[in-house]
Amino acid sequence: MKYVLVSVAAILLVVACSRRDPALVREAQAFIDQYTAQYLELQYVSAEAEWQSNTRIIEGDTTNAARTNRANESLAAFTGSVNNIAQAQKYLQSKGALEPLQVKQLEAILYAAANNPATVADLVKERIAAETAQVEALYGFDFQLDGQTVSTNHLDQLLWESDDINERRAAWEASKEVGRGLKAGLGNLVRLRNATVQSLGYSDYFQYQVSDYGLTTAEMIELMDKFNRELRPLYRELHTYFRFHLAQKYGEPVPDLLPAHWLPNRWGQDWTQLVKVEGLDLDAALAGRDPEWLVRQAERFYISLGYSALPESFYELSSLYPLPAGATYKKNNHASAWHMDLENDIRSLMSVEPNASWYETTHHELGHIYYFMAYTNPDVPPLLRDGANRGYHEAIGSLMGLAAMQQPFVESIGLIEAGAPVDRIQTLLKEALNYVVFIPWSCGVMTYFEHDLYAQPLPGEQYNRRWWDLKARFQGIAPPAQRGEEYCDAASKTHINNDAAQYYDYAISNILLFQLHDHIATEILGQDPHATNYFGSREVGDFLWSILETGAAADWRTLLKEKTGEDMSARAMLAYFQPLLQWLQEQNLGREHTLPEL
Repeated sequence: MKYVLVSVAAILLVVACSRRDPALVREAQAFIDQYTAQYLELQYVSAEAEWQSNTRIIEGDTTNAARTNRANESLAAFTGSVNNIAQAQKYLQSKGALEPLQVKQLEAILYAAANNPATVADLVKERIAAETAQVEALYGFDFQLDGQTVSTNHLDQLLWESDDINERRAAWEASKEVGRGLKAGLGNLVRLRNATVQSLGYSDYFQYQVSDYGLTTAEMIELMDKFNRELRPLYRELHTYFRFHLAQKYGEPVPDLLPAHWLPNRWGQDWTQLVKVEGLDLDAALAGRDPEWLVRQAERFYISLGYSALPESFYELSSLYPLPAGATYKKNNHASAWHMDLENDIRSLMSVEPNASWYETTHHELGHIYYFMAYTNPDVPPLLRDGANRGYHEAIGSLMGLAAMQQPFVESIGLIEAGAPVDRIQTLLKEALNYVVFIPWSCGVMTYFEHDLYAQPLPGEQYNRRWWDLKARFQGIAPPAQRGEEYCDAASKTHINNDAAQYYDYAISNILLFQLHDHIATEILGQDPHATNYFGSREVGDFLWSILETGAAADWRTLLKEKTGEDMSARAMLAYFQPLLQWLQEQNLGREHTLPEL
């Protein structure tokens, strides 16, 4: 039987090859090569302009905005040109006669064109200007607390540490003031983004973004609903446990919905600061460290897996630390990784401080950087130098963040004493407050809000009401007091403005990371998934590199099945947190669950 299968495969291969048209292959490749060369040149200019707009924001100075607009307009005019669209469509009509990698590149060309079609050049130009203005308004905003200018890091610190309920509320409300001035711009962006992609046949911008996965809008929503349903029992127990715990801490009656300012994150997406694990207190271990140590330590982790050191240009060109006191400009404080030229210019934008949150973030962001480095190779054309899907990029970063927080790992690098007694349940609880709490936020609130924003589209006078309806439904969270439509609390989240309609990427990444981690722990290291140490394992490094180096040249479903033996599933994540679910159920005996049913 084996030989029959091989013979059939060989016949199919011969048939497939016989369908290739050598002349058409050469012609299509000439177009792709010409397109790629011009794209790389324009894309790099655009990336440099965007970098300046994110790292040097000067109130009242329009220089960066003008430069960014010009660069993005030039890139948009090229990617969306009528000729490029026509050429790509022409060759794709005969895709059976082309090489598979050529088909993928042509599809990537058309996907890029849909966001910038020259058939609606004025709309594209208007959208680019609106996006630039929105980013500058978001990151140039003057956050104030008690009449004093403060950083978002300062507001975060108060929400992490303050026991004063009034101070917490003031910090939370201060963090949301930025949304007021962004509401009109958001509505304008929805209009422009929808109109732009509709010209090439997409119903709306949300559908356009989802199509990058090869899924329909309905399929993506169903996938998010599936993850939410699977993890709902665990999240319900967490929600109940902390309703009672925080009510006792703040001396308040137990609420049905968690007040937003009781939680240690501006959006309620990460509650890890609610738990300190004795013996594994990384905040204490990192206090006083130079912020550069955190970045260099993250690099040492990747080097230990067999990867090369980062180029010195990474440290020279990145913006890794908070601006010094008295700086005359602002920067985007949201951590991100940048592949500037799709070659060797790789950078990160962070504001690293010596605490556990930034320790994890440095490992996460360098995961993106090493992904860039892995798929920058001759076998992956520049147009396919991206993750297998967008969620893979986040999954790799989050996977390395998780690995770097586990006890055997932090012991091995000397952050905590070897053999220190650590409560496993409390460790699991802290991890769940990161990964499990994130599911209703990402699969529910963000995905549904952006779907409604673009697919309905949601009227501006309903933004805040819908936002808080979704917050209540999925997260069981309520604002400190009624929030009217003069606010736009959703717009305080950066992704709503400048990374729109793709937050499900992060949900998918959380699911994928536990699948990858489970495989590494059980199949490669032979360790308990709750207590692993990747540090120094070249076998782990080789496994991950085999995923990274293919970029978007491989089908994401096939890649996952080949590497882990299973399709995308929450199985590994549910298994990981099963001991915690049992513990929480015991703690919550006799307590009423008030989290709304989905």
